[in-house]
Amino acid sequence: MARETGFPKADVENDFLRARRRQVLANLGHRLAREPDDVNMILPFNEVVAALGMEGERYLGQQTIHLDTIVGTVDSHRDFDRRFRPTSTRVRERWERLALAQRRGEPIPPIDVYRIGDIHFVRDGHHRVSIALATGRSTIDAYVTEVKTTVSAAGIQRRGDLLMKSYERIFIDRKSVV
Repeated sequence: MARETGFPKADVENDFLRARRRQVLANLGHRLAREPDDVNMILPFNEVVAALGMEGERYLGQQTIHLDTIVGTVDSHRDFDRRFRPTSTRVRERWERLALAQRRGEPIPPIDVYRIGDIHFVRDGHHRVSIALATGRSTIDAYVTEVKTTVSAAGIQRRGDLLMKSYERIFIDRKSVV
């Protein structure tokens, strides 16, 4: 949760440093637990769609979505981890500028996401998602485009799960040909 000092610039600097520290500690924890490297990696949208088989998409409009359903990204997968904590200081300037604007009450536009089943992939708004999570929010406004796939996204926890989903899609595709 964001701590208030009364100095917005200092508060957003502290929020960013806290988010970075949490990312470093989470990464260390995963290594010490000898978990697979992809446990904390953000899921790449294109790989998920390739594994599940895209059938179509439709625009659903603006909705409020839960931040814990956002597991992936269309791009920028190197800038944030699975929980949208910054993986380097490269994003710091933009992150702090947006967080400061938000603290000052400036309107923040909705993010843009793809929805596959119950999970979401950020198309635009990575920093806004990161800030929302770092400041303890549980929901965010988003423009949602639903992607229909051959295979359900249920059960995808990490990148390694995509191989089994890909095999399932191939099986379904071959079964429908026969």
